[in-house]
Amino acid sequence: MYMSIWLIYGISLIAMELFYHFGCYGLKGISPLLPIALIAVIATLQTLVVCLVKKKQQKILFWCFLIADYILFMVQTVYYTVFRQPLQVRAALVGGQDALTNYYREAGMGILKALPILALLAIPLVISGILIRKKKVKFKNANSLQKIRICFGFGVSLLVFYVVNGVGKYSQAEFYEAYSEFYAPDMVAEKMGVVTLAQRDLFFEIENLFGGTSGGGMAEDGELPILSTPMPGLVLTPTPTPAVKENLEEAEPDATPTPTPAPQTFELDVNKLVEASQGNKQKKWLAEYITTMQPTKTNAYTGMFEGYNLIYLTAEGFSTYAIHPELTPTLYKLVNSGFVFNNYYVPLWQTSTSDGEYVNCTGLIPDGQFSMRKSGSNDMAFSLPRFFEKEGVTSLAYHNNTMSYYDRHITHPNLGYIFKASKLGECSEAEYGQYIFPMENPGRWPASDYEMMVGSIPEYINMDRFHIYYMTVSGHMYYSFSGNSMSSRNKDAVKHLDMSENARAYYACHIELDKALQYLIEQLEAAGKLENTVICLSADHYPYGMTEEEYEELAGKDLSQDMDKFRNSLILWNVGIEEPIVVDKACCSIDILPTLLNLFGFEFDSRMYAGRDIFSEEEGVVIFNNRSFVTDTVYYDKKAKTTTWKRELTPEQQDLYMEYMQAEVKRRYSFSAYILQENYYQIITDCLMNP
Repeated sequence: MYMSIWLIYGISLIAMELFYHFGCYGLKGISPLLPIALIAVIATLQTLVVCLVKKKQQKILFWCFLIADYILFMVQTVYYTVFRQPLQVRAALVGGQDALTNYYREAGMGILKALPILALLAIPLVISGILIRKKKVKFKNANSLQKIRICFGFGVSLLVFYVVNGVGKYSQAEFYEAYSEFYAPDMVAEKMGVVTLAQRDLFFEIENLFGGTSGGGMAEDGELPILSTPMPGLVLTPTPTPAVKENLEEAEPDATPTPTPAPQTFELDVNKLVEASQGNKQKKWLAEYITTMQPTKTNAYTGMFEGYNLIYLTAEGFSTYAIHPELTPTLYKLVNSGFVFNNYYVPLWQTSTSDGEYVNCTGLIPDGQFSMRKSGSNDMAFSLPRFFEKEGVTSLAYHNNTMSYYDRHITHPNLGYIFKASKLGECSEAEYGQYIFPMENPGRWPASDYEMMVGSIPEYINMDRFHIYYMTVSGHMYYSFSGNSMSSRNKDAVKHLDMSENARAYYACHIELDKALQYLIEQLEAAGKLENTVICLSADHYPYGMTEEEYEELAGKDLSQDMDKFRNSLILWNVGIEEPIVVDKACCSIDILPTLLNLFGFEFDSRMYAGRDIFSEEEGVVIFNNRSFVTDTVYYDKKAKTTTWKRELTPEQQDLYMEYMQAEVKRRYSFSAYILQENYYQIITDCLMNP
């Protein structure tokens, strides 16, 4: 009797894993051994619990477990359909209310899109019901011997799982690293299944509860960065930094000799940092890492925009493929003038927009657990507004959505912004009403970026100097004329395109962003502020609300290499740059903050960030959520297990380079995670203030 229950649980979980995998990842391979070993443990545990209760409760408990299994797979399927990422426990707990109140439309659409898979996932429930109805499965009180047998079976299955989990070739497989060391949830879900993800995620939370870490894995003792070269025995010529041209309208020839490059650091006492560690392993590692790593140096672009205004935008769902010379002429102009970045990437992190903003605003890699929200209680002394603050410059942030979403009413003021939104959300009128800026139609979904500009620009345009940050929303999924109000508003402008509806809708909603930028530039020019204002724009993530087929249609090319979809455009523009300055160096969104600090001539410590000044002599490095990376030397796709070399190296040099880079990726993840977890900027600040 209990064997039949065990088989139902086991076969049901295996079937659901296969249906989920097929629906979310297609026919790509899945490693079976670890999922099946864990499923045996779960099936045995569920069977054991059922047998321990009285006959009257067994049937109820049986269905509770089976339905809970279904709900787990249903939620993961819908979440992946919407966000192209698996759902983690912490994200569900922390962002659950946000999801229910702000993403109900997306959830509804996700359920509709996932209905075929949800139907397949329900097959085990239907078959189980038939078997019970036909009395193929009977419930009765278990005797002592049966209970002992099931307990023994649970012990055996648990032993098998831990053997598979800890030894053998699977412990050395690349995907296993994502489970045991780095913990990359997207790779765990794809390669090892939902049950494995749920187990690892639960253990992960338990580890955190008892003082563990949630970052990229602890860098081992002695694994500090090499200072003089990228790695011992191999010196690579860095990608050339574009030559500075006297192309700013007000620039004058300067006969002064070029100053010697100086390290971009603060005076930090390593002994004080180690002393402040107080025996904490993570803090001690950070102290050693920061004080031994090689800083970037001043360069030809240092201070290029000193004294200028800065308008910085994180553009929702923006992609280089939204740029069209006729449909989005302003975006087209800005991307193809000023600085032109040919190898810029925007990785997709675990909590999409929130993590995308965190990267853009901090220069750190998120730890996958709502890093921006966590940072709201930390000292963020090295954020962009804090540097402007030292020069007496007001920093304002605007968002054309609710103030409380992702706790922006806490996080953005903590970064140093006066934060304003178009709607209150969960915030009270009495406390936050003064921070609601006027918009014509704030209730539209998504709201208009153009209307955000109309409502916000009068608040700062007449200031002597300003730093403004915008989080846009017009480009938010779904990309259809019924699912996006901005797509509907600009529908006529794209009706002539010979493309699918969703591809046309994507263009249409970004027309609204283009209008916003055009209006911004017009207002700056009218106020006489355009010449001394820099506009910087980057995406929060690629438009994952599109299917792979739709995105490739938009791109007009094959994007089968997984990281190709993360290629994007970085706008860094000033009207005084008459000729484009082309940058071929590999770079990404974590590099924006240190690059801006260098360009604006701020004194900063380059060791405080996971990103690097793009114009430094360091080799360009792009790091992705699953620990893939792109540099000026190699294109390494960890998930696909492909390595494409951009430079000619001997096999020995290749091995040396890959060993170093994999360790460096781990270091940067660890650095970012520990900075956040240990509130380490506070320790740095204390050391600077009390030398």
